[in-house]
Amino acid sequence: MTLDRDVERKLREAMHESRTSFKQVLNAAIRAGLSQKATRTASRPFVVQARSLGLRPGLDPSGLNKLADDLEVDEFLESSRSGGAR
Repeated sequence: MTLDRDVERKLREAMHESRTSFKQVLNAAIRAGLSQKATRTASRPFVVQARSLGLRPGLDPSGLNKLADDLEVDEFLESSRSGGAR
């Protein structure tokens, strides 16, 4: 098993503080992590409360395509006037 440097450093610090072996500290850390994960899975799952955003009254969805078309035409005309074709 290969440990990341920060994990090894934390384990060695815990080993020195508790005056126990590396193996004991490692096993205790793994047990604590696994039992913590089991507790998390028992919690209630997060649920998103969705709501309809819809369009504001008076906005016509078909008008959005017309707006995009108008903008594209304006951009084409501007580029053709300046001599740069797309």
